[in-house]
Formats: sequence, structure tokens, C-alpha cells
Amino acid sequence: MTGGDGCRPTERPEAAAARLTRRRTTALRRLSGAMTEVVLDGGDVVVVKRGNGPNATRAEAAGLRWLAAAGAVRVPAVQGQDEDWLVIDRVEERQPTPAAAERLGRELAALHDCGAPAFGAPPPGGPADAWIGLAPLANVPGASWPQWYAERRVLPYLRRAVDEGTIDRAGAATVERVCRRLPDLAGPAEPPARLHGDLWNGNVLWGSDGNAWLIDPAAHGGHRETDLAMLQLFGCPHLDRVLAGYQQVHPLADGWADRTGLHQLFPLLVHTVLFGGGYARRAVAAARSALAL
Repeated sequence: MTGGDGCRPTERPEAAAARLTRRRTTALRRLSGAMTEVVLDGGDVVVVKRGNGPNATRAEAAGLRWLAAAGAVRVPAVQGQDEDWLVIDRVEERQPTPAAAERLGRELAALHDCGAPAFGAPPPGGPADAWIGLAPLANVPGASWPQWYAERRVLPYLRRAVDEGTIDRAGAATVERVCRRLPDLAGPAEPPARLHGDLWNGNVLWGSDGNAWLIDPAAHGGHRETDLAMLQLFGCPHLDRVLAGYQQVHPLADGWADRTGLHQLFPLLVHTVLFGGGYARRAVAAARSALAL
């Protein structure tokens, strides 16, 4: 299938980098099936990423630019993008430090406080139909976070998991009870925050400059506790310092730690749809923990 600008699906990543940056390429290193590190003429290094579906590169580029526009967190600059390819600066990495983690917490709080037009609002110039990893993500604005979270984040993935036989009826009923009770479980109302949207540890790069850099966003307007809950889902170096830094800038509402499972329900259902297995059990367990609030 040909991309919107006529890009051939057989185009090599170094050729895409040269075309989109208008610079000659001198070397490359495969990072994965979809990503390649390419050295440009002059020595600059970029990462070339092939999109995983319609609008994927457009959504990611818009998300990176929206996060960068906040002036709060560090993200790689977008050097080029079309319907098939995304070219961004490479982040040179080193081991994380407590100081970098605490700084990341402060920066995340500042990012969230930059806000969004609505819950579910996509980044400016970004498509409504986007992606979170390899799963489709619909960015449809809503006024009420509990209603929006249930209708646009939890239930679409629950229905797919049930249809595919990954979650049984009893587990689905537990998740549905959470959705019905969301207005009571969600805690104090908050305005829409500017979210990274897929903030698991793998999307945080600890740079050689001593700072944390964020990649692969599924950016949208949402609840700020969701980013922090996702950061806790698979572990994060010096997480206690990240949370301490966050609290220094914008303290979280009382009971936020107890609501972690509620906010993890969405990414766990996404993983259930993509990978099945133990993620279904974890999603139902998160729902049970939310009901116990």
C-alpha cells in the first residue's frame, strides 16, 4: 500500500531519512524492525521510524510538537515526517540518576498544567484516529472525565477483549461496574491535563545530558493521574524521586495513590487486546482494586 505522498513501501529507512531531511546519509544501524538509527552528512544522528498504521506518524509527530510547545519536558525534535516515516533526533543515553528523576517529576507536573482544550482532545494538527503502541486510539473530546474515560478509553478495549475471548463475562462485569461507579471513584474533578498518554518506562530515555527525554507519545487531553499511573505500571528507575518532584510543583489530590489501579485499567486493557494472557488477569485485578476504594 502506498503512503499519502507516494512513498513506496519498499523504501529503505536511510533513503527516507535523506528525502525527509534533504541531507545525505553516511551510516545506519538497525534498532528494531520498525526503527533505524541513521547518521546524516555532518555527523548528526537521527532515528527513522516506520509508521505502524494509518495516521501513526502524523499523530506521533503532532504529539511530540505539542509536548515540546509546553516548554516543560524534553522530547526529540521532529526532523521530517510523511504518511509512512517519522525522523527524529536520537537521544544519547546513560544511567538514570535520582536528580534526573526528581527533575522529571517537576517537568511532568509543569507539562500537565499546560492543559488541553478537553478530555480526549488530540494535539493541534494531529488526527482524531491515532494509536497507542500497536492499538488504535480514538481521540474524541468529552466534557466529563469519568464519562469520557469509561466510553472512550475503557469500554472499547473491554468489548474487543470480550469478543476475542480474552476476558470472560465475570471479568467484564467487574470492569463494567467500575465504569458505572466512575463518578464516585474518580476523586476531585480536575481540568484536562496535557498528557504524554503512553508514559511507561520504555518511553522515558535517560539522556547523557543528565535529563529525562520522552518519546513515542499518544498525546491527548486527560487526567494527570493517568500519566503517573502508567509510569508505575511496569516500574521506573527512582520512581519515588519522580513522584516527589511532581508533588513539589503541583501536589496530587488526596487519595491519588489509591486510584492508581483505576488509571491503570486503560493501559492494561490495551495490553490485553494486544498480548492477552496475564494482562487480562491484571486488568480485572485493577478493576477490583478500584471498586474497593
